[in-house]
Amino acid sequence: MDRAAAFDTGPVHVRLAIEVQKAEELYRQLHAEPRVSGDEGDTLATLLNELPDAFQKETLTGNIGIVRLGGAGVSVAIRAEMDALPIVEQTGLPWAAGNGAMHACGHDVHMAAFVAVARALASTSPLPFPFVGILQPREEVGESGAHDVVRSGVLAAQQVGALVGAHLQPAMDSLGYSCTPGPVNAAADEFEVVITGQPSHGAYPHHSSDALLAASAFVVSCQQIVARNVDPTMSAVLTVGTIHAGGSPNAIPEEAAVTGTIRTMSEPQRQMIHTRLRQVANGVATAHDCTVRLEIRKGEPILENDAELAVEIGRHLGARGYEVREFRSYGSDDFAFYASAARVVMIFTGMPAAGGNLHASTFAPDEQAVGRVATAMLTGYLAAARVLGRGRA
Repeated sequence: MDRAAAFDTGPVHVRLAIEVQKAEELYRQLHAEPRVSGDEGDTLATLLNELPDAFQKETLTGNIGIVRLGGAGVSVAIRAEMDALPIVEQTGLPWAAGNGAMHACGHDVHMAAFVAVARALASTSPLPFPFVGILQPREEVGESGAHDVVRSGVLAAQQVGALVGAHLQPAMDSLGYSCTPGPVNAAADEFEVVITGQPSHGAYPHHSSDALLAASAFVVSCQQIVARNVDPTMSAVLTVGTIHAGGSPNAIPEEAAVTGTIRTMSEPQRQMIHTRLRQVANGVATAHDCTVRLEIRKGEPILENDAELAVEIGRHLGARGYEVREFRSYGSDDFAFYASAARVVMIFTGMPAAGGNLHASTFAPDEQAVGRVATAMLTGYLAAARVLGRGRA
């Protein structure tokens, strides 16, 4: 018997609609009281208090929350991120934050949607598969909360077989969904290049080895890596974000520093760009009689949706009349770390572009956003239960 199919009936969806209405007030509360990465303790306590007593609840070091419903055995998990950004809000919303932080990436919506789904499942059990909730800190910083969850071993302890994420995505500019199989978010690495030369007075450039000139040449040259080394049928992004050098208009500085980001959708491409970046940095420094130090810091890995899960979720959403489209982003998400421990799928949830871009001080989801994200999460749980159920049959 397909327990997931039997469970995926009207009652759970009716119950979700009821819980979404309640969760919309929770969304406004979470939005008004954001906590930045590493300071999510109050937010975690709020979420745990919102869940019924039927849930087993566990708190791990670093503001990680793990909740479970439905007994022992292989489980399906849903991730909800808790951290906000250090951005001064300029939305003008009645529930706008006033503490110098802001949920400018939709995490407040994700959390409220998660609570709605958890309550709906608790009200319509028995479940086809146990449900696990991962209340995750520090998605917005390099000290990744997802990485810490994986390293803790809790996913294995909870026997998580599939893990679902959902994220608002204004770049889709629609009210539909995307759960494209394969790579959907890029690996995100950062680099720092420090070039050291011989300083001099600006009136005597022939006495210098100009680090700033070398850094300028590096900025131009590294842009050619993507243009001339990446297959044009594929893509990658290399962006220089900062240049720091000098302190006087009439002096040639001794040192210049350049930082930037590398975004790639395949591991061979990622390694190739790292290699070429080192070659360009060394070559430019040599040509300008300077020395160079290059550091590349690996960040989030490529996020690859499990193909079977993605197809099943798309089928479920389409069958219920929702628009399902293909979408990939060169943004990154530490949700990708979970793929080392379970089958994963990220569902992008569209919203009107007029609500503002992610990480903008004007980012303001529409009133139906909580409901759409909750639908994505519940659909992800039900579809994953069907996929895992086939493997057990």
